[in-house]
Amino acid sequence: MDVDFLIIGGGIAGISAAARMSELGSVIVLEAEEALAHHASGRSAALFEPRYGAPAVVGLSMASEAHFRSVPGVLSPRGLLLLAKSDGAEAFEHDLVDMAFDRISVEEARAIVPILNPDTVAMAGYAAHAEDVDTDLLIQGFAREAKGRGARIVTRARVSAIARDSAGWRVTSGAGEFTARMIVNAAGAWVDEVARMAGVRPLGFTPYRRSMARIPAPGGHDVSKWPMMFGPGEDWYAKPDAGALIVSPAEEDLSEPHDAWADDMVLAEGLARYEEMVTEPVTRLLASWAGLRTFSPDRVLVIGPDVREPSFFWLAGQGGYGFQTCAAASLLAADLIGGRVSELEARLVAQLSPARFG
Repeated sequence: MDVDFLIIGGGIAGISAAARMSELGSVIVLEAEEALAHHASGRSAALFEPRYGAPAVVGLSMASEAHFRSVPGVLSPRGLLLLAKSDGAEAFEHDLVDMAFDRISVEEARAIVPILNPDTVAMAGYAAHAEDVDTDLLIQGFAREAKGRGARIVTRARVSAIARDSAGWRVTSGAGEFTARMIVNAAGAWVDEVARMAGVRPLGFTPYRRSMARIPAPGGHDVSKWPMMFGPGEDWYAKPDAGALIVSPAEEDLSEPHDAWADDMVLAEGLARYEEMVTEPVTRLLASWAGLRTFSPDRVLVIGPDVREPSFFWLAGQGGYGFQTCAAASLLAADLIGGRVSELEARLVAQLSPARFG
């Protein structure tokens, strides 16, 4: 037997789990690509907004905050600006309450972001509690912690076959064959494919594409202190990024697991929604890309042993919440595997369990 725990997937879920589980036994992480965090984790909007998502997601995000604040540099001020046209009042009011925004005037919003168009922006809300996340610092920190306890991280190790026998699991990958007592399925958009290979019933995860564009700083403004901006119901967003802006149509287009790329037409529609709210047109793109956000049927993470095969552990369905939930999600996974009582409320643990799908 090579290891106690074989983690499939080297995104933030798998790497944070490796750090926690390396306290419990030997660990190998298999990552299909040449580097960690190649797919969804490497294409994150990198914002910590703990009130974003379903109640169970919010619970995990809130429980992760203490860890983030314990690591210097992980969080930094950003803020979040909610902007709506006159016909978006209902969605605006919902988001204002749901995500704990303070209502502000359009004039106050324009003082923060001077390119806002007073002819189209009719309502605004501001939340100071949203912060930037240094995603690379988190990934590298968890990887360093895992390797410090002897964990191995193997890249170019796309899994092609999984077999179960009385001794444990045998996993065939591009980097060779590995055996383990337990599989931790943290394969992002591929989690159901991994389950099928292992002879485990898939739970119905769905990947959705989200496209993004990087544009020059509008009008030559210094955007470094601007908050992230988004429309009601999250129908677009824009966020400062290294002197430029990332703009997304925030679409959820059904997809198959793959190395995603931006849809030009969808991206153009999203840029048009952004342009409606500002006075500076988009004249060129610096870059464009896309990522897959993978959700369970109820859009809540799935953390726990499979109901029928307890040595197959689900750590899946992060959706757009992977980074902001990773500290608590990975600790819960280690607590469940190690037979420890979680500090999370029992009700929350049950809401995350794969047992909820029968």
